[in-house]
Amino acid sequence: MVWRDDLGRALTDHPRPSVAVDVAVLTVVDDRLHVVAVEGPHGVALPGTFLHPGERLADAAVRALRTKVGVSDLDFHQLALHDDPDRDDRGWVLSMAHGAVTPAAALPAGTRLVAVVDGRPTQRLAFDHDAMVAHAVDDLRARYADRPDPDHVLGERFTLLDLRRLHEAVADRELPKDTFRRRMLPFLSGTGEFSTADVGRPAELFTPRPPD
Repeated sequence: MVWRDDLGRALTDHPRPSVAVDVAVLTVVDDRLHVVAVEGPHGVALPGTFLHPGERLADAAVRALRTKVGVSDLDFHQLALHDDPDRDDRGWVLSMAHGAVTPAAALPAGTRLVAVVDGRPTQRLAFDHDAMVAHAVDDLRARYADRPDPDHVLGERFTLLDLRRLHEAVADRELPKDTFRRRMLPFLSGTGEFSTADVGRPAELFTPRPPD
């Protein structure tokens, strides 16, 4: 039995948009944020795809990263639904933007990266993908504001200098050394081990403290 509303219209009688997903994958190279980009018919863009029948948004995002970038097992989350009717010149397309963070070393060789300055990609991206990157950066900064490397970009052990340089890349500004140390130390545990340094004194290695 086909459902109909009070005017006798079925769901198929209503105009429906296409649904897409796009993923802003952020990483840090040379102490600067970058975003993963791919070349497509509309120019350089975020990796994305259209939703297939019976598919969840998260499954489509996984498929986009696997087929467009060659990346699997990447944690990501939804950022916002972009629903401007004129956002795509191909037609009425809604896109659910997703955000992710990964170490640069985890990306396949040859992955295209676009630097991000002041929260925006330095190269214009297709559609409204610049806005998606800005949203991903805002989300990243909010999560890194008071917690040490919540996405584990540095791995399980790192020095305070490594941690501060990562957070400075995320914030896109220098962070006062002593203030940063005081803010982060309550969330860290010393390992009793030290980094191997070619120049200068070895630095203590820390690891994130488990949540209470």
